[in-house]
Amino acid sequence: MDETLVESRLASANTSVTPAVTARWRGLEPYPISFDAMRAFTEARSASTPDEIWLVEHPPVYTLGLAGDPGHLLAPDPEIPLVRVDRGGQITYHGPGQVVAYVLFDLRRRKLMVRELVHRIEQAVIDTLAAYNLAGIRKAGAPGIYVPDGPLAGAKVAALGLKIRNGCSYHGVSLNVAMDLRPFDGINPCGYAGLRTVDMAALGSRASWAEAAQTLAEHLIASIGDRNAALAA
Repeated sequence: MDETLVESRLASANTSVTPAVTARWRGLEPYPISFDAMRAFTEARSASTPDEIWLVEHPPVYTLGLAGDPGHLLAPDPEIPLVRVDRGGQITYHGPGQVVAYVLFDLRRRKLMVRELVHRIEQAVIDTLAAYNLAGIRKAGAPGIYVPDGPLAGAKVAALGLKIRNGCSYHGVSLNVAMDLRPFDGINPCGYAGLRTVDMAALGSRASWAEAAQTLAEHLIASIGDRNAALAA
């Protein structure tokens, strides 16, 4: 991805020199590294620490939420590790071709309740899909974004899970761009038996991972309501 292009596109809407949100490009990174880093960031932050969005692509990994049921892993794969994490929700899969955006925000400073943050993250995904002429909808009681109609109606294209510690969020949202979806067959995605999982490519998009990551970052910043942003390596 051309970081100069991303920086110029994000900066085009900004007038403030001091960023209130920093979108960090972390690239391909093993899940445990990201997990440890976001917990350390949240533990160390102060009332003046700027909020950040981390854009990551993970090697294949299953993650199971804090109260998750291991029984939702239907077909263990020796090539895909299972990592227990401290977010909400059940089991999901992360892998190449999926954009993961970790949202590290001080909710107290932004006067945001968790439900409102979830709504805004979901809206950012909906707006990202719309940028590629794709539709996405929410589903009551099942966080994430789903295909509204057509032969893939009801399939999930984005999953969401958060952890709040000391009024600050971490973990975030994963958007399936163009990936091998077969590992989802080995689980009940997000704890729902029979839930179909889809990616943007199957819906007709030719967006690359880098393009989708950039678009998602821009819409997360816009949806959360702060356009004073910068992109960092």
